[in-house]
Amino acid sequence: MKHPGPLFTLLAGVALAGGIGMANLATGTGGAPPVAGAANAAGAPPTAQPTPTTQSPTTQPAKTVDAPARADYAGHVDGGGASVAVSVRDGHAIAYVCDGKKVEAWLQGVTVGGKLDLKGTKGASLAGSYDAAAVTGSVTAGGKSWRFTAAPAKKPAGLYRATPKVKGKGAKVGWIVQPDGSQVGILTTDDDQQSIAAPALDPAAGTATVDGAPVTAEAISGIAGDFQ
Repeated sequence: MKHPGPLFTLLAGVALAGGIGMANLATGTGGAPPVAGAANAAGAPPTAQPTPTTQSPTTQPAKTVDAPARADYAGHVDGGGASVAVSVRDGHAIAYVCDGKKVEAWLQGVTVGGKLDLKGTKGASLAGSYDAAAVTGSVTAGGKSWRFTAAPAKKPAGLYRATPKVKGKGAKVGWIVQPDGSQVGILTTDDDQQSIAAPALDPAAGTATVDGAPVTAEAISGIAGDFQ
């Protein structure tokens, strides 16, 4: 009996190996064939993952001040040492600060974007901002400075002024009528600049009695008068 030759033995081995490979693939026990050029060798660093990007928050536009074109305010300085009134009309403002005794000042100036920068005589000044709800800021008069917040004022509340005669001489009177009906004011004579508390004003009638004579008071708006 002849023994199989070397060629036959080699071919049988190849066929057996192929059969085993096919069986492994069928049962899922065989490894996937390596991909040419893949970096799967032991010791190769893992593939770097992309760094997640974080979106920067959207920048919000600056809030604009809702400043009315026409408004009137009346209130008190912080601590209650004086009263203040502001009237704004179409880019111009007039203000009055008064302690009801000796300190008072009329101020005026332009308004831009709800900001106030008003000036008066003898170094008086008022700086602040306003919107539909209130006017806030600081005011200086008679060597004193205060912070203040004033609420909207509807007539008869607001700012009033008169120019009566006292003993035949000119005088000036300023009044602030608060929203609750209370009022404060100062009368100053032109000749000697003496200041006293103003007489009571009837806001509804717009009149007061000065030196025994009736006087008509002018309701001040942001465009009425020049008080420098």
